[in-house]
Amino acid sequence: KKSTLYILLLSVLGLAVIFIVLKYKKTKTTEDTKIYSLLERTGPDKASAEWTSVKAKVDGYTSTLETLPTDVKSNLELAATFIQEARITGNHMYYDQAAMKHVNDVLKKEAENFSALCYKSLIYLSQHHFTEALETAKQAQQINPNNAFIYGLLTDAYVELGNYSGAIEMSDKMQSVKPDIRSYSRVSYLREIHGDYPGAIEAMKLAVSAGPPGTEGTEWARVQLGHLYEKTGDMKKADSTYSLSLDYRPGYGYAYNGLARVAAFNKSYDQSIQYYLKADSLVTDNTFKEELAELYYFLKKDDEANKLTKGVINDLNKSAVAADADNDLGHYSDNELALNYLKIGDIPNALKHAQLEYNRRPENISVNETMAWVYYKQGDNAKAATHIKTALKTNSKNPDLLMRAALIFNKAGDKAMAKKLFQQSLVGNPNSNMLLRNEASAIAQSL
Repeated sequence: KKSTLYILLLSVLGLAVIFIVLKYKKTKTTEDTKIYSLLERTGPDKASAEWTSVKAKVDGYTSTLETLPTDVKSNLELAATFIQEARITGNHMYYDQAAMKHVNDVLKKEAENFSALCYKSLIYLSQHHFTEALETAKQAQQINPNNAFIYGLLTDAYVELGNYSGAIEMSDKMQSVKPDIRSYSRVSYLREIHGDYPGAIEAMKLAVSAGPPGTEGTEWARVQLGHLYEKTGDMKKADSTYSLSLDYRPGYGYAYNGLARVAAFNKSYDQSIQYYLKADSLVTDNTFKEELAELYYFLKKDDEANKLTKGVINDLNKSAVAADADNDLGHYSDNELALNYLKIGDIPNALKHAQLEYNRRPENISVNETMAWVYYKQGDNAKAATHIKTALKTNSKNPDLLMRAALIFNKAGDKAMAKKLFQQSLVGNPNSNMLLRNEASAIAQSL
């Protein structure tokens, strides 16, 4: 009897193992062979020749993968297309996952495929997985050290991790290999965060002129140029730059977002709200909602503002959960979460998320600005002052940063520094955060 029971037990266990293996194999096979499709665009883009071309290209490469799932060229082309669609539509969660799937399919077959490693680094940058992006870019650099694109990825990763000298070195190498829209735009950003707005504008003009008008990359650069004009107080040029971008690329959400800021600066608040809503209908980007919420707070429409902010927090938390579950998915959003929790007065959660991001990027100036602002709102002026000093280390002239720094140094007892920074924040009458400007102006008389 014992022998019979023993054999029966082994048989049951064996069947269970076979069932689990088959189920795993089926799940794994399904995931490995999954082919992602395009998400429909919205607005004028939906009827554009560009969109028709993209769909035809994706159909062709998808058809190839149905019979040859390991085809390297088709996987790489789909990855590149999905990365670009993420930029255009803002649907990063879906398209980053789709692109990463095709990149990993290539790397399983060719572990040192240069293009696949570059795309993987680019996706990591999109997801704010900056350490992984840097490691992957360095791996690609070893394979092809004479490629301009790889130095752009290294520049971006070093900037986000707070290694600004490393970023400048990589940007210089990129520029020497291939001066183009990508290299000029990175030069512009590095000049901006080091306080050189005239130089940043000059470089971004070169970036715009180096790209074909109407393409997403060129219009992105044009919008960045408009934003630089805002930060230096030239609202007329900012407005005309955003309008020109819409002429070249109708329905470009980021251009509408720029027009919304200019309208708010000119106190055309209803028009600003309409521009923000238009931008939000065209591109999936929480920045539009965040800026609109700030306008609502300024206009004392707290219910509308809190509703938007809580919606953003919910969306960002979904991405954060996905990032924790799988390093190839999701988006680290702790810096954004910290700032949004502050808006609704939830300081404990703001500090929690600010600290998480700081632990990843302790040298980044924006992360230190967030840490400083959270501690300021908490009333810990000593810690706020420590972090804001780090945030100022590149000599940035960003008006919002300077206003926050002025408020923090005032509370920390350094009124001379507070006055100096507040005066610097007003040079050129830049388009700054209206709530911050009100708060800073309120203490100006005491300085």
